[in-house]
Amino acid sequence: MEKFEKLTGIAAPMPLVNIDTDMIIPKIFLKTIKRSGLGVNLFDEMRYERDGSEKPDFVLNKPQYREAQILVAGDNFGCGSSREHAPWALTDFGIKSVISTSFADIFYNNCFKNGILPIVLPQEAVDVLMKDTEKGSNARMIVDLEAQTVTTSDGEVFHFELDSFKKHCLLEGLDDIGLTMAKADAIQSFEEKAAQERPWV
Repeated sequence: MEKFEKLTGIAAPMPLVNIDTDMIIPKIFLKTIKRSGLGVNLFDEMRYERDGSEKPDFVLNKPQYREAQILVAGDNFGCGSSREHAPWALTDFGIKSVISTSFADIFYNNCFKNGILPIVLPQEAVDVLMKDTEKGSNARMIVDLEAQTVTTSDGEVFHFELDSFKKHCLLEGLDDIGLTMAKADAIQSFEEKAAQERPWV
């Protein structure tokens, strides 16, 4: 997993509330166990017509937001089923941070395991950020994980709270497997000692 330190990117507005995981990645695309290749189907039913053509009014289809790395979203983002394909699809598309007033718990935790920084801010702050996204490709926000701040394109700064362990994992690029492998020497030492003390096991 890539380390997340500081992100400067285009922010796209998604003011809808209760964007659930089936909207993020519809169930028809859950057959794969690969993390790659799902970005093209991110928000599939909102992005495409039935004939497969793009809906020009959908935010991520607009030229100024096609390279967005940040989403500023409505309340309760990621609700619904617990599918980890949702953060997989966001990551594969290029989204590295989602900002909202609240997230569904399972989705929120899955984000950290996949290198996405979900940021919770008060409604007043999200309103300012949402307004800033209207500038399109000029709305390059700065998300600084170390400082725990989001800075608008005009330089207005908002501080966000974050669990220290989750912050550590993102800064170091550690998912669950990475956390285990960080203890590889201790695990090997334990296994060697156990084999000597209990050779019958």
